[in-house]
Amino acid sequence: MKYWKMTLLAASSVGLLGLAGGSSLGTAFGDSHEREGRWFGRSAQDVTPVDDPSYATECGSCHMAYQPGWLPERSWRKLMNGLDDHFGDNAELDPQTQAHIVAYLATRAAGKDTAYRSQRMAAAIPASETPIRITGTRYFQRKHHELSARMVVNNPEVGSFAMCDRCHGDAARGVFDEDGVRIPGVRNWDD
Repeated sequence: MKYWKMTLLAASSVGLLGLAGGSSLGTAFGDSHEREGRWFGRSAQDVTPVDDPSYATECGSCHMAYQPGWLPERSWRKLMNGLDDHFGDNAELDPQTQAHIVAYLATRAAGKDTAYRSQRMAAAIPASETPIRITGTRYFQRKHHELSARMVVNNPEVGSFAMCDRCHGDAARGVFDEDGVRIPGVRNWDD
């Protein structure tokens, strides 16, 4: 009887591998994809995409409209309270628009957004810190540590680590999957 049970178990395992597409199963269990929120090569949304037209227009006219889930509420409030000197530019808004955008950012900030990377970002920022640059956070730096300035900052097709959508083609959709990264002008960056 033991032989029969072992045969059935083995056949079930082989069937599971066949249904899952063997190599995909190896990918799911063979690297960090399980921890990254993906199974069988399918990308999960990492942060909730921007869905506010006012924010997309006002902030997206100069740079990528960063998803609110990349910074905690305190950071967004600090950033929005300093628009008269927004990284060297005056980006002041009328009071009504500013209040609307602050409310939007606050309700979808890291720690409030339930998406995977937003939660990871929130957990990685100590309560004593109020970063206003996503690129200055430990989480961002840990995820991008293998990239040189030559690949990004000195690359005329990218120009800055703040230009997420230049390398992350699905950034606007909230997908920042490492497997989907394509750095313009750089081949085999992850070898």
